Amino acid sequence: MEKEQKINRLLNSQPSGVVYLSSWLTRNGFSTQLLNRYKKSNWLTSIGTGAWIRVGEKPTYEGALYAIQEQSKLSIHVGGKTALSLLGKAHYLELSTQQIILFGSSKEKLPAWFSKYDWGLKVNYFSSSFLPPNDGLMTLERNTFSLQVSNPIRALLECLYLVPKKQDFIECYEIMEGLNNLRPRQVQGLLEQCTSVKVKRLFLYMAEKSKHDWFNYINLETIDIGKGKRSLVKDGVYISKYGITIPKALANYE
Repeated sequence: MEKEQKINRLLNSQPSGVVYLSSWLTRNGFSTQLLNRYKKSNWLTSIGTGAWIRVGEKPTYEGALYAIQEQSKLSIHVGGKTALSLLGKAHYLELSTQQIILFGSSKEKLPAWFSKYDWGLKVNYFSSSFLPPNDGLMTLERNTFSLQVSNPIRALLECLYLVPKKQDFIECYEIMEGLNNLRPRQVQGLLEQCTSVKVKRLFLYMAEKSKHDWFNYINLETIDIGKGKRSLVKDGVYISKYGITIPKALANYE
């Protein structure tokens, strides 16, 4: 009876579709020996070293990411273009069923079990501390649980971080054009904490070019955009106000 209560407590302790991490299970009194017994009894099945799921459930990257956020307390989250698509802020950008973008801080690694598992799509993970790990995140409700994802401001900053090798300039600008109702205080806060000069200069240039009302409330004097010129492309157009050389297509975009 006690064993049944323990397994029932375990199975009901997490939302449906969520991965159980061995580290979390150990902390909550479930030994490796006990987990192997549950596996033989067809209660749990392993999806990789250190990760389990209820038998009969199909693991999703979102259920796995929930475990990473809630059980491991890591700041790894859906970011960039994927976050914008999930939030409905990039209607012309179809959420690719082929790949997702995840961001984490420079000290965080994506667990091996997550990287090795076939989620049915390509996982692009970027680790960087150009923004504080937990600032600019918001809660996104899924079917049985919620995830921390980048809010529109942070997501665009992450897109700009990937320019030019992993992200297109024009696509970033089209995203910026659609963000006409951002809160100036939130924009100000993230830009002041951002450590990437490239990202800050591009964001400010695109915001001003988009003629958004909220841009008028941004205090440029408290945002450190560094010194010197930054050439982001060859044979581009130099924007003297922000000290960046950008593609001609972006400079001439109407």
